[in-house]
Amino acid sequence: MKRIAVVGAALAFIVALLAAMGDLGPAAIDLRPSVAANLAASGVEHPVTAVLLNFRAYDTLLEIAVLLLALLGILAVGNQRESGAVGPMDPLLQMLARIAAPLMAIVAIYLLWAGAFRPGGAFQAGAVLAASAVLLHLTGLMPGWRQPRVRLRWGLSGGFLVFLAVAAVLLIEGGLLRYPPAHAGALILLIESGLTISLGLILAGLFLFLSDDDGGES
Repeated sequence: MKRIAVVGAALAFIVALLAAMGDLGPAAIDLRPSVAANLAASGVEHPVTAVLLNFRAYDTLLEIAVLLLALLGILAVGNQRESGAVGPMDPLLQMLARIAAPLMAIVAIYLLWAGAFRPGGAFQAGAVLAASAVLLHLTGLMPGWRQPRVRLRWGLSGGFLVFLAVAAVLLIEGGLLRYPPAHAGALILLIESGLTISLGLILAGLFLFLSDDDGGES
């Protein structure tokens, strides 16, 4: 009976959610014309990247800070877990993972580069890098992480620090993340390159720092 009640409540919630979404009216403000009108000065050709890394870049900066704080929270309680070990793995799976991981890194580089003019960017590239690390861990080729050493700490925080440094310099020049049009593309590429590495490590860390197979320090 409990299972039926839970399933019924879940279905009722889904129906109510779909009904609420169906009643949504048009947006009060349509920002698409404004984005299109200023796209040439944003430094990129894709409107989503322009919004996330230029017009509303401070939102993205805070999102990275939240992810980093979440990982710090995991590290703060990480030592309370029990350690274990990953059992023996199928050699075929390990071979496929060794082939897939470099290809995933190439895909991540492409997504980073493509984000300036088509769907892609640092978040997508970082997610692919994180997925490759998790894949290597699940196939027994990479141990779980415990307390990160200095290089990993710099990798985890480096993208956020680069983003923060650019924001600080531009604030001194007169505006928070208000890029000079002539250098907007280069600054966005610099920020996204750092974020790709840091987001990949942060997202991987959200899994690997909680893994029972700690494998020592990283």
